[in-house]
Amino acid sequence: MDHERVNAALKEASDTRRVTIGDGVLAAVAETFADCFGPLPAVVVADENTWGVAGGEVQERLRGAGRPVEAPIVFPGRPTLYADEENVRELEGKLRGLDGVIPVVVGSGTLNDITKLAAHRAGRQYLVVGTAASMDGYTAFGAAITKDGFKQTMSCPAPRAVLADLEILAHAPPEMNATGYGDLLGKVTAGADWILADALESEPIDPRAWPLVQDSLRDWTGRPDQLRAGDRQAIEHLFEGLIMAGVAMQISASSRPASGSEHRFSHLWEMQALGHGHALVPHGFKVAVGTLAAAALYERVLVRDLSKIDVEAICLTWPSREEVERSVRASHDIPELAENAVEESLAKYLDANQLRQRLLLLQALWPMMRERVQAQMLPADRLRDLLQAAGAPTEPDEIGVSREQLRESYTLARTIRARYTVLDLVNETGILDACVGELFAPGGFWARVP
Repeated sequence: MDHERVNAALKEASDTRRVTIGDGVLAAVAETFADCFGPLPAVVVADENTWGVAGGEVQERLRGAGRPVEAPIVFPGRPTLYADEENVRELEGKLRGLDGVIPVVVGSGTLNDITKLAAHRAGRQYLVVGTAASMDGYTAFGAAITKDGFKQTMSCPAPRAVLADLEILAHAPPEMNATGYGDLLGKVTAGADWILADALESEPIDPRAWPLVQDSLRDWTGRPDQLRAGDRQAIEHLFEGLIMAGVAMQISASSRPASGSEHRFSHLWEMQALGHGHALVPHGFKVAVGTLAAAALYERVLVRDLSKIDVEAICLTWPSREEVERSVRASHDIPELAENAVEESLAKYLDANQLRQRLLLLQALWPMMRERVQAQMLPADRLRDLLQAAGAPTEPDEIGVSREQLRESYTLARTIRARYTVLDLVNETGILDACVGELFAPGGFWARVP
């Protein structure tokens, strides 16, 4: 790990003060806790799986150092724990019953998000002991929690400290590294979306956060075959990239540095699966396929000259706010998802005059925008090769999404977040149907191979 670079980034971070990655660093958990929290008591939070991996050892090391340690809070290992409001409330209640006690969560995405929000609500900071390089949420601002059937990023601070022992990371199931790889590779399309949003004056690029994610992204994701083989250096590089993405989100107080259209696809599919009672798929696997969906769409956009769009014709047929509400509500078959999609869609609605101004700006800036996006992107075929080498899925049916559902997702994914992405660009320029049709036509990216 590039310790100097990580430590320099942490100086800009709002919450996290220490990140320790390396062989045998679990032995330093008591020292890390003392440096961050002084004499305060601790409570280990885990599930039955992560308790066996490292939770028990963390408990004994804290106790062996003379630290007051409460009885551990251990969630069941089966069924799979989910980051939802119910589990957050359960942990929050237990923490409130332990006056001044600092949680030490042992786990990865789900456990970290549950603890992050529960600790915040209980007025505590916390420490996380990572058990897999599976997602970028360790150091992220906010927690991805499902409430009322809708996945939301709840505002809450990141952990005070992160500790990750390579011995533990290397023995995590290989698919967990693959899901982390999918999450990290998605920063390619997330970056392209931010370029669009910045140019069109929707959301400016944060010059502090952008380089933390984008400057080393090609290096972090450049050895997927070694990652799949369990190479420790490749795992360390992956974990570093995920940590830096989280720090970038802290600095921006937003998920924008790490989340774009690829996450819109992922979140849509997750909420649809929840609403229909289907099996859940790891976050990074959905992001992997979402990244391909977004990258393939970008390829169809970039071959077009958007400086020649007919602005007046587009504005003439632009739907009213009421028409958008009716359309969005009718397009989702899960009531809770429909309500939230309406709220998010209306939050970013432009009337015809506002749209005209954006499209005129797009016309003027398109040559520059296209050049910047082309420099940011990798070909969709190349991204597919990288994901396959890492052991991540690349076909929608691998994550329980049909071809028909994928096609519909190009329209629906835009509606679930107010954030501007390429999905909004193709909708506002009137080229959505044409681009998607090309992707599914014979020879298109999503055409079935005979």
